[in-house]
Amino acid sequence: MAHTLGPDWQGDHLEAERPKWDNKFQYLLSCVGFAVGLGNIWRFPYLCQTHGGGAFLIPYVIALVFEGLPLFHIELAIGQRLQQGSIKVWKAISPYLGGIGLGCLTVSFLISLYYNTILTWVLWYFLNSFQYPLPWSSCPLDLNRTGFVEECQGSSAMSYFWYRQTLNITADINDSGSVQWRLLICLAACWAVVYMCIIRGIETTGKAIYFTALFPYLVLTAFLIRGLTLPGAMDGLTYLFTPNMQILQNPRVWLDAATQIFFSLSLAFGGHIAFASYNPPRNNCKNDAVVIALVNSMTSLYASVTVFSVLGFKATNDYGHCLDRNILGLINEFDLPEESISRDVYPAALTYLNATQPQRVAQLSLKSCHLEDFLDKSAAGPGLAFIVFTEAITHMPGSPGWAVLFFGMLFTLGLSSMFGNMEAIITPLVDMAVMPRWVPKEALTGLVCLVCFLSAICFTLQSGNYWLEIFDNFVASLNLIVLAFLEVVGVVYVYGIKQFCDDVAWMTGKRPGLYWRASWAVASPLLLMTIFVAYLSLLAQKPPSYRAWNPQYGQFPSRQERPYPDWVLATGMLLTLLPMLWIPVVALVQLLARRRRMWKLRDARPDSDTDTKTYMDMDKDKC
Repeated sequence: MAHTLGPDWQGDHLEAERPKWDNKFQYLLSCVGFAVGLGNIWRFPYLCQTHGGGAFLIPYVIALVFEGLPLFHIELAIGQRLQQGSIKVWKAISPYLGGIGLGCLTVSFLISLYYNTILTWVLWYFLNSFQYPLPWSSCPLDLNRTGFVEECQGSSAMSYFWYRQTLNITADINDSGSVQWRLLICLAACWAVVYMCIIRGIETTGKAIYFTALFPYLVLTAFLIRGLTLPGAMDGLTYLFTPNMQILQNPRVWLDAATQIFFSLSLAFGGHIAFASYNPPRNNCKNDAVVIALVNSMTSLYASVTVFSVLGFKATNDYGHCLDRNILGLINEFDLPEESISRDVYPAALTYLNATQPQRVAQLSLKSCHLEDFLDKSAAGPGLAFIVFTEAITHMPGSPGWAVLFFGMLFTLGLSSMFGNMEAIITPLVDMAVMPRWVPKEALTGLVCLVCFLSAICFTLQSGNYWLEIFDNFVASLNLIVLAFLEVVGVVYVYGIKQFCDDVAWMTGKRPGLYWRASWAVASPLLLMTIFVAYLSLLAQKPPSYRAWNPQYGQFPSRQERPYPDWVLATGMLLTLLPMLWIPVVALVQLLARRRRMWKLRDARPDSDTDTKTYMDMDKDKC
């Protein structure tokens, strides 16, 4: 990079032509906004809860130290030093590694399709939050207006609004259904917002990021303050962080921790390389990597405390309703005076009645009421945001206001992540000059957004949720691990760790220490290989499947588990392999091009040994 890539990479003209961040804080906010996304809100708390509470933090911190930070440092360093997007960066490091940049661009494109679809759902809920009562707070009446819709009564008001009134989901992935016009309009609106924010690259995203990156923290703080005042909040936090050290013996815990930090930092997307390329060449990228990674992890913890303080309130509320139903059943069955059994004396009263009249108690089919059971009913992904958390909000005073804040937070949170995804696509295209110079960047940005919008229409079908899960499972999986592994190997073993450390010293004024060098050379590659093997073993043990929303199957959350059809699995594998196919293709093209140059040199038939050496030196320089 600094000493082997030639003077073009260090020329003053490049710094003058390339846009720059207005200030350092703007750059850090952009990187934080890209890294901190929906996964910090609805996946990390779920992993903490299901994998031993506070014990999960042990493998998480280990993965952060030996996987997340080293890889993040590499991406920021190469982007900043070369002042280019991902494609040209890897071509500069080695022409044979140019496929890594194309793979990162492909991954970002595919992820942008379904990530903005999630924002479409968020926007739909946001617009519906300006109603009182909230439309998902109760079941709608049937067509005859003589009772409630049976499907809603068999599930819940929140589930019905999500699966039927929002997605109108089919019962089978083979049934595509029709386009939902409400979602199509919201999808177009989301892409229009994204386009307006990224129309001029960092010149516009740098302004929007002040709001999109900071607003979620304000809302999280508001929810935290309100959540801690609700009954049951401490039960939720105790349940979340109570450590279970024995669960660390499960390899799945370590795999989930490693993948969470990997995807949470948005590694191998190419967005951080693009953002860093707009920095001054002499900038302390090491400190940037540490600060951004720590802010990302601390945000995950902060969001977990906020989410489970509210979910603890929901569980306490559901637990109370369960007790009330059982108490009412006992009062009616035994003809007791109203209010004769309170929640406090219910366990003792039930024990007494079971001992004296067990048959009459058994006829009531009383539900098992345990607070831990209701705390166990949390969820990850869209289920947490659109079902579990929305139910909790309906029980809060002023629920429409809290719903507006919550979905506004999710929208801005996802929007700032979209900035990074789109920058990972557009920056390499601009650097490669895929459009004539007389075509403004605004036109290229608009074309990319239009292509993304048209490609994402499939997610507005009635089967769109199934396809979004396929994209999420197959696009952001093995290919990112392979790309990250090749990034480390390309920098450390192809370009050379000594040369890379020289470049970092030139940028930061200090050579990387033993921790960084050992992580780049040994720890990170080994950890990525371990994750890759573990992923493959899990896929071999349990083939991918999906859970269909079938109203005839049973009550929520007992959705019907179904295996993917063969054609769906083939599509999923294609999505996984598509970004990785660029790597051998580009390497093969470069190899053939080199051989063609060699043949041309041989056809030149030099007249002397000196001429032969000159031709060989020229070929070496070109390669």
